[in-house]
Amino acid sequence: MTKEPFKVAIPDSVLTDLKERLRRVRYPIDFANENWAYGTNRAYLEEMVAYWLSHYDWRKHEAEINRFAHYRTNIGGIPIHFIHEGGKGPKPIPLILSHGWPWTFWDLHKVIRPLADPAAFGGDPADAFDVVVPSLPGFCFSTPLTTPGVNWWRTADLWLTLMREVLGYSRFAAEGGDWGAFVTQQLGHKYPQHMIAIYLTLSIPMNFFSGGGFKESDYGADEQAALARTREARPSIISHVAVQTRDPQTLAYGMHDSPVALLAWMLERRRAWSDCGGNVERRYSKDELLTHIMLYWVTECFVTSVRYYYEARNHPWKPVHDRMPVVEAPTGIGVFPRELLIPPRQWAEKYFNLQRWTPMASGGHFAPSEEPDQLVQDLRAFYRSYR
Repeated sequence: MTKEPFKVAIPDSVLTDLKERLRRVRYPIDFANENWAYGTNRAYLEEMVAYWLSHYDWRKHEAEINRFAHYRTNIGGIPIHFIHEGGKGPKPIPLILSHGWPWTFWDLHKVIRPLADPAAFGGDPADAFDVVVPSLPGFCFSTPLTTPGVNWWRTADLWLTLMREVLGYSRFAAEGGDWGAFVTQQLGHKYPQHMIAIYLTLSIPMNFFSGGGFKESDYGADEQAALARTREARPSIISHVAVQTRDPQTLAYGMHDSPVALLAWMLERRRAWSDCGGNVERRYSKDELLTHIMLYWVTECFVTSVRYYYEARNHPWKPVHDRMPVVEAPTGIGVFPRELLIPPRQWAEKYFNLQRWTPMASGGHFAPSEEPDQLVQDLRAFYRSYR
């Protein structure tokens, strides 16, 4: 199987159409919503749209994206886009990093070069990785996706083909958050013989979409903060999971037609799920936020990105073995204090072949873009014993 070099080059006509749509926005009334209790605050949304129109420069960010080595391939009729940056060190470990929703592959760009070329960032070249960052099927440039039934556990099969047959790695490492955590766990569950080790920034049962979860009684006396955060975050998860698992196509008509609707839907989640204390720009500049929105807009991928939820719910995960631990590949977990679901360690020690558990000082759901330095340092430390 082959890979073809790929360059991001969005037509001017797409950018012109976007500005026309932004200028024609019709805002709904918004009142008593200063704290975002009802959803995205209109005043801040208007501020973002004004910046988008007057100051945001897609071509600048497109050029930055193109500074990485991009490729595309096709696996069983499914288009896959990925970044592939070779490691600069004596024995790089091949490492595939998987994103989630409403993430993009660009959420991982801050960690790619430090992992691939540690010496250039003050590290030891012996810690180098060959870094692979794909877009999930139906996300961004892994489009158009017209094959139904592609979910996270099928994505793990695609990643195995990508790493072994397209890129030629017999064994490799994997890291993931959000959907990428599910994909990575499945690699460690189904294909432990091909995995060096896996690392997670989110760790929850793989039968989550068919009723799996944690018992609150599993949380120890010293884990009450983690339990409290998991309880606190639950309401912010419900709304998008409910609609995207059941009516993704209906939702997509509005998001596909209105960039402001797309911004409002995704902006609220960036604010609620990051470790920002209610001020999303503590974590992300306006340019960073809008670049992620642009990647959904210019690739017209919102519809297939949210179908990923439908496919997860309607094609439930089934284990390939009934042994314990469920995930047999050696596993490291980075525990970020503002993650949406923080597992009890007692559960994690049973579910995974747990080799490393690192409580982080700060960070939320988007670990690679919120806390890239913490993540890079822990990935380097974890994988040293597997070189």
